[in-house]
Amino acid sequence: MTNESQTSIKNSPIVLAKDVYKTYSSGGATVHALRGISLTVHRGEMVAIMGPSGCGKTTLLNTLSGLDSIDSGTITIDKEIINKMSDRTKTDYRARHMGFVFQFFNLLPVLSAVENVELPLLLTGVPTGKARQRAIESLQTVGLKEWANHRPKELSGGQQQRTTIARALVNEPTIVWADEPTGNLDSAAANEMMALIETLNEKNGQTFVIVTHNTSIGERTHRVINMRDGEIDNEVIHRPFQPITIPQNE
Repeated sequence: MTNESQTSIKNSPIVLAKDVYKTYSSGGATVHALRGISLTVHRGEMVAIMGPSGCGKTTLLNTLSGLDSIDSGTITIDKEIINKMSDRTKTDYRARHMGFVFQFFNLLPVLSAVENVELPLLLTGVPTGKARQRAIESLQTVGLKEWANHRPKELSGGQQQRTTIARALVNEPTIVWADEPTGNLDSAAANEMMALIETLNEKNGQTFVIVTHNTSIGERTHRVINMRDGEIDNEVIHRPFQPITIPQNE
């Protein structure tokens, strides 16, 4: 039986946004993309952000991850206030603590799968041998170890997206951001992709925040945040989320 004094429940927020506003100009008009967004994501949670086109869901993901600036408010990632960081510090923080999966695979065509996966590690100064080992392990996690030396054009769409997930995971990120990760896949490949994400979430406790327009994808997450006109319209819980238990000495 676990002694309460020997463990702690890591249920504090991994993402905490408070009163986030974002505007930008388009054709001479001011667009209020985010209107006072406040939300929380816990470590090990899988959350979908959904809503109609133009509702602000991709803008929200980009601001939460520090890819885009905000006008006001606070965004905290794992107790670090990311919106207060300089651009250079944010870039370094993302490289070391975040993973990204996009609709379009963004793989370099001249590199093999393993070279694409190890690239983020090399850019942060990880030694070549260690980077290659971790890249192979990451490809094995997504079931592509035997395809490590194949270039993107030799991989199916589903395999290319698995490679991007391996790249997103290779730096052992605090959180993975995914923007329409199944949008460029057929239904069979999309189902396989979500099954992989579910496995990574359930077995490894990996945190995912997923922007999607696909309701069947949203239904496979713990919780859906529905947006409308730059605001959170409502939230829907699809399955209970159990906070991760981690020994105190970790």
